[in-house]
Amino acid sequence: MPVTRSTGLLALGGIALAALLTVIGHLEVNDDLNPWALTISDFAVSDRGGVIDVAMVVLALATVALLYGLRRAGPLRPRSGRTAELLLGAWVGGLLLAAVVPTNEPGTAMTTAAYLHRYASVIAFLALPAAGWLLARQPQLAPAAGTLRALVLLSLALAAAMIWSAYPGDRMLIGLAERLLILTEVAVLATVALIYARQVTPARAA
Repeated sequence: MPVTRSTGLLALGGIALAALLTVIGHLEVNDDLNPWALTISDFAVSDRGGVIDVAMVVLALATVALLYGLRRAGPLRPRSGRTAELLLGAWVGGLLLAAVVPTNEPGTAMTTAAYLHRYASVIAFLALPAAGWLLARQPQLAPAAGTLRALVLLSLALAAAMIWSAYPGDRMLIGLAERLLILTEVAVLATVALIYARQVTPARAA
């Protein structure tokens, strides 16, 4: 099995597992938490088993598999390819930091750790769409270029909606906006993973 195909399948498995763990994490928290009004981080800090935090780590590892596949799939455009790799690295770092450093409990004052968690999440949310746009320019991902660009534009619109909700919108439906944003951004990763999973030609030499 070519390296790119195996990494694509591994990434798809990781994405699916992360999605399953996130759903489980939502089911295990207190019944009075409203998913439309509270973010996933709010659920994670109330998650007794830490399942959502584990899901974030799994998703980060799935992205690492995609990064490996990206390097093995074929020659990248020098500038945009390198920038895409750095942005995916920022997404991975943001996810891991947000998983390790929890936010504050809903309704309590923001702590230093909570601010660190928030800005790590912001970096991750912004880095992935930018990486997706650059990945759409790579030759090996040409079959999915249109899909990647559409998902990136949708994710930016949802990010704008979340920013509006967080500030002038008084957090109205912020949980819904964030979940739709995450779903769209994970779809970017899944699209790349699917392209790799369908590879049937041998990867280029190291």
